[in-house]
Amino acid sequence: MLSERRLEVLRAIVQDYVGTEEPVGSKALTERHQLGVSPATVRNDMAALEDEGFIAQPHTSAGRIPTDKGYRLFVDKLAGVKPLSSPERRAIQNFLGGAVDLDDVVGRTVRLLAQLTRQVAVVQYPSLTRSTVRHVELLALAPARVMLVLITDTGRVEQRMVDCPAPVGETALADLRARLNSRVVGRRFADVPQLVQDLPESFEQEDRGTVSTVLATLLETLVEETEERLMIGGTANLTRFGHDFPLTIRPVLEALEEQVVLLKLLGEAEDSAMTVRIGHENAHEGLSSTSVVAVGYGSGDEAVAKLGVVGPTRMDYPGTMGAVRAVARYVGQILAES
Repeated sequence: MLSERRLEVLRAIVQDYVGTEEPVGSKALTERHQLGVSPATVRNDMAALEDEGFIAQPHTSAGRIPTDKGYRLFVDKLAGVKPLSSPERRAIQNFLGGAVDLDDVVGRTVRLLAQLTRQVAVVQYPSLTRSTVRHVELLALAPARVMLVLITDTGRVEQRMVDCPAPVGETALADLRARLNSRVVGRRFADVPQLVQDLPESFEQEDRGTVSTVLATLLETLVEETEERLMIGGTANLTRFGHDFPLTIRPVLEALEEQVVLLKLLGEAEDSAMTVRIGHENAHEGLSSTSVVAVGYGSGDEAVAKLGVVGPTRMDYPGTMGAVRAVARYVGQILAES
């Protein structure tokens, strides 16, 4: 275990390196921080931190920089989550509060996260597998053509055309709408197939073909939409950190183009806790020079999706964690109210 003083020295090195982008020397540390010891003692502490792999010396410099291991200790032990200021919180509320639908909520969230953190923002759409049905609407477009509209508890709306085997009257359609909603409203998507499987048998023989066709379309919609969607923004922010990426920014950009990689990065949506993955902790090789800060969001206690940011390991962790957590909280509130 490191002594309290060496932890303080590590904290000071991380803060200075993140703030100045320059490798940190013992003289600068003693001048900028109230460490209460001589530069010689700080030099000894830095040598010990280097021996244990928490800091390293870039080849050309006399100063030291944190390693992935050093950042990990900083995040786990030394960094609190920095709360946002009142004006920042108000700005988030006003900006997200103006959203008109789910796509708009996700789009605004991506832009907001990218602006607040000056990193790349990634927001996963609420997963239908973890959503519940708010309402199913059936609208007659022609005698044998119906539009099915599925609305989820997170505000997601899916529309499908249904070509029925015979003309459907308004009374029969209203009856189907009422019976269908009485079974599925408030229920999880995963439970819907079982809830509606015997529904056609409760109708007259001549209506069963239409009921079965409508249900088949509904179930297809549920299956199709289980694939995860996400939105990414702020990629241009990475160009400000060119020197933070050892060789070139290209592997990072290529990794960010792969949806599967991003979904793995964000992690399982059920896990709503804040996760911070640093450098080589990211399995994808192209992201070994980046850190990922992610958290679950949702209406109520259960997370329905994840959001987060990707940036260089030289990141303001307390500020980034605070911004990601605050935005997730506000998005959850908006989904609960929508």
